[in-house]
Amino acid sequence: MICVMASIHPLRPRLVKEEPPALHTRAMDNLRFIRETMERASSFTAVPGWGGVVMGVSALCAAYIAAQQITVKAWLLTWMIEGLIAFMIGGWAMDRKARAAELPLLSGPGRKFALGLAPPVFVGALLTIVLYRTTGTSVIPGMWLLLYGTGVVTGGMFSVGIVPIMGLCFMTLGALALFFPPAWVNIFMALGFGVLHIIFGIIIARRHGG
Repeated sequence: MICVMASIHPLRPRLVKEEPPALHTRAMDNLRFIRETMERASSFTAVPGWGGVVMGVSALCAAYIAAQQITVKAWLLTWMIEGLIAFMIGGWAMDRKARAAELPLLSGPGRKFALGLAPPVFVGALLTIVLYRTTGTSVIPGMWLLLYGTGVVTGGMFSVGIVPIMGLCFMTLGALALFFPPAWVNIFMALGFGVLHIIFGIIIARRHGG
């Protein structure tokens, strides 16, 4: 018997070529990254919650002090000092909130909010000087509320939805203040810069973290 010996060759494993990630998978990863980035950025509302409450309390104190003044100059000085105090409180609170959210204060929503708020505030400062010189001081409170509300609305378009609503409330009070007797000016200032800041500050602090 003749045995035919066949040579046996070990089978080599066939190399499996790795397929590149599917296009839709990469697209989903990119969308997920963009969504997470946007959510992280939007968590910083630009408007500080508890800082707004403190600003409101200081405005109520200023309204009481302003009501005791007997000259327009003293009344105006009282509110200008309050504006400076509120600016420092707001700036400190925004910086604190930005640090907590690990976001730069002057970039992203914080910068956009500031850029939206700054022009109306600047216009308000110029008009205040003009109205004081022309003895048109009775319309200054309404003008302040209107322009501040306008700035909050425009800046708040880059923030959460509650911020523009707050701006519209300021604008509404400002419009009403223009048609009320001068004796009501401190009431409207207290309602706007005091009560509205406190109410919306609490809402922002509870819903959007500080």
